[in-house]
Amino acid sequence: MKLHTLNPQTSFVQSNPMAFSTGIRLLRCYHHHFTFTAIPSRVSGLRKASSELRFLSSVTPPRKQVRPVSARRKVTEEEVGDEGNGSVILRDRDGNEGGGGGGGGGERIVHTELHKEATEAYMSYAMSVLLGRALPDVRDGLKPVHRRILYAMHELGLSSKKPYKKCARVVGEVLGKFHPHGDNAVYDSLVRMAQDFSLRSPLIRGHGNFGSIDADPPAAMRYTECRLEALTEAMLLADLEQNTVDFVPNFDNSQKEPSLLPARIPNLLLNGASGIAVGMATNIPPHNLGELVDALSALIHNPEATLQELLEYMPGPDFPTGGIIMGNIGILEAYRTGRGRVVIRGKTDIELLDAKTKRAAIIIQEIPYQTNKASLVEKIADLVENKTLEGVSDIRDESDRSGMRVVIELKRGSDPAIVLNNLYRLTALQSSFSCNMVGILNGQPKLMGLKELLQAFLDFRCSVVERRAKYKLSQAQERSHIVEGIIIGLDNLDEVINTIRKASSHALATANLRKEFELTEKQAEAILDISLRRLTALERNKFVDEGKSLRAQISKLEELLSSKKQILQLIEEEALEIKDKYFTPRRSQLEDTDSGNLEDIDVIPNEEMLLAISEKGYVKRMKPDTFNLQNRGTIGKSVGKLRVNDAMSDFLVCRAHDKVLYFSDKGTVYSSPAYKIPECSRTAAGTPLIQILSLSDGERITSIIPVSEFAGDQYLVMLTVNGYIKKVSLNYFASIRSTGIIAIQLVPGDELKWVKCCSNNDFVAMASLNGMVILTPCANIRALGRNTRGSVAMRLKDGDKVASMDIIPDALQKELDMTLAVHQRKSMNGPWLLFVSESGYGKRVPVSRFRASPLNRVGLIGYKFSSEDRLAAVFVVGFSFGEDGESDEQVVLVSQSGTVNRIKVRDISIQSRYARGVILMRLEHAGKIQSASMISAADADSDSDPEVEDAAAVEA
Repeated sequence: MKLHTLNPQTSFVQSNPMAFSTGIRLLRCYHHHFTFTAIPSRVSGLRKASSELRFLSSVTPPRKQVRPVSARRKVTEEEVGDEGNGSVILRDRDGNEGGGGGGGGGERIVHTELHKEATEAYMSYAMSVLLGRALPDVRDGLKPVHRRILYAMHELGLSSKKPYKKCARVVGEVLGKFHPHGDNAVYDSLVRMAQDFSLRSPLIRGHGNFGSIDADPPAAMRYTECRLEALTEAMLLADLEQNTVDFVPNFDNSQKEPSLLPARIPNLLLNGASGIAVGMATNIPPHNLGELVDALSALIHNPEATLQELLEYMPGPDFPTGGIIMGNIGILEAYRTGRGRVVIRGKTDIELLDAKTKRAAIIIQEIPYQTNKASLVEKIADLVENKTLEGVSDIRDESDRSGMRVVIELKRGSDPAIVLNNLYRLTALQSSFSCNMVGILNGQPKLMGLKELLQAFLDFRCSVVERRAKYKLSQAQERSHIVEGIIIGLDNLDEVINTIRKASSHALATANLRKEFELTEKQAEAILDISLRRLTALERNKFVDEGKSLRAQISKLEELLSSKKQILQLIEEEALEIKDKYFTPRRSQLEDTDSGNLEDIDVIPNEEMLLAISEKGYVKRMKPDTFNLQNRGTIGKSVGKLRVNDAMSDFLVCRAHDKVLYFSDKGTVYSSPAYKIPECSRTAAGTPLIQILSLSDGERITSIIPVSEFAGDQYLVMLTVNGYIKKVSLNYFASIRSTGIIAIQLVPGDELKWVKCCSNNDFVAMASLNGMVILTPCANIRALGRNTRGSVAMRLKDGDKVASMDIIPDALQKELDMTLAVHQRKSMNGPWLLFVSESGYGKRVPVSRFRASPLNRVGLIGYKFSSEDRLAAVFVVGFSFGEDGESDEQVVLVSQSGTVNRIKVRDISIQSRYARGVILMRLEHAGKIQSASMISAADADSDSDPEVEDAAAVEA
């Protein structure tokens, strides 16, 4: 489809879409002078068309002179059948195509493609919005409205040292002379330039209500007052009258306005910019003035400086509202390509409200850039009310003129770190700033990185300095020329006076002076204008000195214009002068982290938890107060439902953030975070481990080790059923794939049963089913790789197997060495070995009753069993003591039927190695003791809930 317009020059229409628009408007203005009649068309679409005028394609005619159309003449629309595709052209009633009357037959139709014309018209409109409204210029960093406001205030004389004037006066000046748009648009732009929370370095000093960070609107322009900031005058308006930039006509061609302001530092990077145009947008973050000048100086000294070198001087944005910038990945990407995502967190602090109850409060001191504080507080309140955010008891805004202070009081027992991470995740307390560094360069929008922006400004600044130098040079040369003439006149004062006296007119006096003393017209005029008081010898000396000064200035300016190095040096000096006078410290902190990404572990409290695992591989997570403390010899409380023919395998306590290592009977180790185990009640059956781990058929988990940190000096000691022991560095298990890795190489018929964490300074205590015990230093066990078998731990008799293993920490080693050194065999003091038999009996035996021995030995008797009883577990106790000097630990016993009993260690008697022990748990219908775990009593708060007082932690 082709379009016929009223212009005969097709190329002109294609290159000037505004001409086409003008033609259409002309046609619309005179549409009431024409009568159009639609003739039926063979095309069905045209039959249903309205009476509106349509322009369709035809053959391109030769260019002819456009003739005016008479206003009284009537034309009709007629289909031309041989044009194809329903083509329509204009004919008058005499049959002349587009004629102007008579036989002239003057063509006035220009043929152009419709899609081309639409594209060009749209692009013309888009570029008009880009250049005239939405995008800032790279050179001075201002949009037209901001530039016009500053120039209007400069023209009004609203300098930083003058009194304030009403903003309505400024807005009226801008609207009447430079910016023919709405007054709200101008006033909003003026207000933003005066807000210290919107611009890093405000350009206007406001007096009155200019809005707030709570998004409160500013007062009406008739109430507020303004004037220029001193920084604006020094940075943007200095040298404006020295021909540094071009001046263009305003909208009605009544006066001139600057196309740019002669900026001395990159204002686009200093205060940033944001705007949405047609098909394009910009979002540039603000920066620190001192850092920006330092980066500019570095680029001046080294034009080939890399981005990394520039980042040493300007490491990142500096937002006016402060905050914490998380990571530098987004900054690097934005500075390199022009696009990037900067994550900002509000600055917070934790205050302790009550030391006795340990109640705390989160204090918000700074919020991310462009965040509404009132909306943030309202959002937090809504989350607390909807119970999405837990642990908050009260929230209030205590901000005043001295600064921001939002207080979030927490409930007793709430973890401030968890609540804070939830605030980051659910509210705008952590937000991102999407950098899109687009600016106008050479009349075109362009996406640029940091170095390209700085280089574009340097090129502009060089042209400004060069134009200023040329202007000053011409002014100095003109003045020097005049001074030379005046000195000539003063040297010949009598002759000059006679010449002037003899002349009959001013023109004749000028001509005679030029002829007699070889002066120019300007010099002669200057001599005639000089007053009599300046004809003294003293005044002559002043003119001589001025001439010398002007010659020196001319020489200096000529030298400056001939040296690009001196121009750059002058640019740096002027920028450093602004830095020294207006520099302010950085407000936004830079934190080298993982870009502020919050994982699930960041919002999960690191609380203690109980893990219960059955023989058939069911696991469940419970709260530590699920099983209350009971007396020795009681039946206990059921751990919950168990599958048919299932029994409890292990029972331990860990923390939610721990990484749990699962060791199987086949010597394979798996890993999973503790918090990923579903939490359930005591009576629930639990979750199959096959849903959490990639276990093979028939594989059973026999040991679980919770690890908080993979320290380099920590090891895992592994013990198999057949008595093989091995020590492996804990670092080997820091990264475990989902399908598991080999932990130990097993011989046929053997299986991995016990795994403990230790260091080289610890001792290992091993016991067999028959009650034989071996104590050996961990340092005696050689550290091996994962895919090895290990060495023999105990020399077992026929029918005997390894029953249990525990670690004596280094903290107890000195006491143990002292007791062993003086042979205090009869001492009953701790530490002790706690023995638990399968039949529910137990006792404590002092560790001093056992001597250290190497591996592959039979060991010493630790428990004398009856024929049907065997050892279930052995533990080292005596880590913590109460006020009475007794053990402050607890033991959790689990029977085969799932009954759990939690008792105090101090209630278990201290006996000899050959004693039978006392009843720990009655097992009338519960089978045998399946597993046992050690728990240390948590420090209970005096005001804490009774159910929480029994919270516990695992002791190795």
